[in-house]
Amino acid sequence: MKDLTPQEIVRELDRYIVGQDRAKRAVAVALRNRMRRMKLSEDLRAEVTPKNILMIGPTGVGKTEIARRMAKLVNAPFLKIEVTKFTQVGYVGRDVESIIRDLMDAAVSLVQEEREAEVQTQAEVKAQERILNYLLAPKNAREIAASLGLDESEPVEAVAASTSRARRSTTVQGKTSASANGSAQTAPARRESARARALRKKRIAEALANHQLEERVIEIEVEPDDNLDSMLEYMTTITPDDSGDMVHSFFTPGLGGRKRTRRMAVKDARQLLVREEAQKLIDTDQVVEESIRRVEQNGIVFLDEIDKIVGSKLDVGPDVAGEGVQRDLLPIVEGATVMTRYGAVRTDHILWIAAGAFHKHKPADLIPELQGRFPLRVELEPLSEADFKAILCQPACALTRQYQELLATEDVRLTFTDDGLDAMARYARQMNERHENIGARRLHTIIEKVVEDVSFNASDLAGQEVIIDAAFVQARLGDIMANEDLSKYIL
Repeated sequence: MKDLTPQEIVRELDRYIVGQDRAKRAVAVALRNRMRRMKLSEDLRAEVTPKNILMIGPTGVGKTEIARRMAKLVNAPFLKIEVTKFTQVGYVGRDVESIIRDLMDAAVSLVQEEREAEVQTQAEVKAQERILNYLLAPKNAREIAASLGLDESEPVEAVAASTSRARRSTTVQGKTSASANGSAQTAPARRESARARALRKKRIAEALANHQLEERVIEIEVEPDDNLDSMLEYMTTITPDDSGDMVHSFFTPGLGGRKRTRRMAVKDARQLLVREEAQKLIDTDQVVEESIRRVEQNGIVFLDEIDKIVGSKLDVGPDVAGEGVQRDLLPIVEGATVMTRYGAVRTDHILWIAAGAFHKHKPADLIPELQGRFPLRVELEPLSEADFKAILCQPACALTRQYQELLATEDVRLTFTDDGLDAMARYARQMNERHENIGARRLHTIIEKVVEDVSFNASDLAGQEVIIDAAFVQARLGDIMANEDLSKYIL
């Protein structure tokens, strides 16, 4: 985890998210406390638990983006999940413990990528050697050598044939002189064969290094896919002890683990073989151990739409998708041990961030025990017209920049004027007020409608500059905004 101060964390979040200073400060302090906790003595460190956060605000104001950018900033295992997917334990649907299993999968992928990057150079060298060996196979080498203009005085097949004939002649005659003569004839042939092979190998290796053989199709052997474990994990009736027996019953003796042959171009084979060689250089046990450590110490779970599992008490039967899910979340959020395919994972120090609009319900409608697990509450502000304009042009990956870069690939220069940005921000605010307030997501619809004609005719506008000003925006959106019924479906 990067050692960042709260101020540095907020500044980094400001690069991508407009406004919402209170929410940014809350997550910055939460991250800093995790770093501080790692510097405590071991006995005290175990007692310091994270202060989980409940974000309250309408959709599209940045709740999810804050959590996602925060996790990426500190390179921590992160999982965004909608709690409406879960049901109470014992009923059809996903149980809440699958959150930790999914988080572990994300952590393993994260650590795996880091380890692969560390051994990338070694893996590329080994993959290059394997590809060269495939290219030097007798059925490929002669054809490739001919295509490269390599003039062999005596092909290896001819050398082998002459050597074989000489040996047969020696056997039939059975004379010492003939034997000596045959040996004298085969020695130059063998020397010629070795020289030809060395020359051919050198030329093919040079061509491979210079990427002259990228489109050449070769046959390679790859390791078999290993997706059975992940399939067995979600079959709740199978225990870990039973899974080993099932594997043996699925495969006949000698069949399991057999490599398979694939035909593909050299450029595609290189990517596959580099990854395969990297896997061989990585210690899987260390990857799993590091992944468990990161989940337990630095994991972040974002529970979206938590207000959707708040409802009125049912008169008959259990509320398996509402209060039942809340009660199942309690032990995991508080701290429990969850069994995953990688082993047991403790959840005591995972940071939980819950979010919801709470239009129909209040945070106080959550069951009291769950409320106590989220002591920090942050209310996010609705976006104003000024915020919409800032979102259009200020973030590092602003929408206007995305469209400029997309159209630049077809040599079309797109320029957004200040009054054009004002017009789009104004229309976005008006649409959110008239209909459902979807926050900044409304800007995606607005800007797409504005540049739709330019995107469609980009091939005819190559070399030209298109200026998006207020008049341009008005011409595309004015009629739609004036028609109440039409705007409801278009924007």
